Amino acid sequence: MTVLVRIACTLTLLACLACSPAHAGGSPGQAELEAANPVRALPAQAVGHDQALGDLPAPPDPQRARLGRWLFFDTRLSADGTVSCATCHRANAAFGDTAPVARGIRGRTGRRKAPSFINVAFAFFAEQFWDGRAVTLEEQARAPIANDREMGGSHDVAVRAIAAVAGYAPFFRRAFGTPVVTLERITAAIADYERTRISGNSPWDRWRRQGEVRAVSEEAKLGDRLFFGKARCDRCHVATVLTDPKFASLRAARAQANRFQLVGNSFTDWRFHNTGIGWDARAKRFADAGRFEVTKDPAHMGAFKTPGLRDVALHPPYMHDGSLPTLEAVVEHYRQGGIDNPYLDSQMEPLELTDAEARALVAFLKALNGEGYQDTPPALFPR
Repeated sequence: MTVLVRIACTLTLLACLACSPAHAGGSPGQAELEAANPVRALPAQAVGHDQALGDLPAPPDPQRARLGRWLFFDTRLSADGTVSCATCHRANAAFGDTAPVARGIRGRTGRRKAPSFINVAFAFFAEQFWDGRAVTLEEQARAPIANDREMGGSHDVAVRAIAAVAGYAPFFRRAFGTPVVTLERITAAIADYERTRISGNSPWDRWRRQGEVRAVSEEAKLGDRLFFGKARCDRCHVATVLTDPKFASLRAARAQANRFQLVGNSFTDWRFHNTGIGWDARAKRFADAGRFEVTKDPAHMGAFKTPGLRDVALHPPYMHDGSLPTLEAVVEHYRQGGIDNPYLDSQMEPLELTDAEARALVAFLKALNGEGYQDTPPALFPR
């Protein structure tokens, strides 16, 4: 009798769960969806940046960013339901990747590493991807959906897949005014979510911006001097030089006079440079022509976009093809002046750095690990 009672109680419990708003038909209730993925206010100005997201002419919309967070992590955008944007842009790798090249559906691989997009809201120039072929962040979000080596489907199939999810309708309504699902709305939402991923308040910021002398090691401080001096890294990896706390009022005045003069501090010029990576000296050509594929300008042969350096220690390997396994290897590449080729950037010259100075540069780069961008997938998705 006791066994029969237990079985009856178990069946009753399962029946109750099946009828609850959270589990009926496998669909979570509205309140549970709200709790799993609430609307988040735009983050305040982060230490290390000279503007907040709310200061931008077109700041991210919190409702759209909330919708975009679901879509970013939702594998239903891919042809076989196995891959999402987050598959290659991993939150725990500062939304970069730790694989040499992107991985897509059915085990397919691309030819380039998936770059991080943190701080993209503060980009000086609009071009996206290593070769700059997308001119907006929305266009960048659109491309992988139809790429047969990434998410592998088509735009129409992806739109129909999301439109078929009844639970998404109220959130599209809140974000865009109506429940209609379109490609433009999907990519606008994803782009606004990506814009909210801001990294700041690194140990380097706390030292240089707030005067916390013990926030970084003496080795990292030497690396800072080298980065902005002898090693000439800041020629391409641009950052605000008026970082000392005593310049706070001057930075504020300049930002007020020209609101975008100092925005960003992501350690990139957002431009394209040839450092020799991928050059085949025997064949006298590049395995990947980079920016040239977009512009057909010989000056852009083998040139790729300068990546930002915030949180760079979290997503090895490095370069557009993932060919350099460690930060130490990257520094050594630049110590050698890159790889000689007919299109080598004029900024590329051998660096007379000691081994200790090379280690100091790596310590500096590791001190750029910040906070504010971290995230995890929503616990529940619309059904």
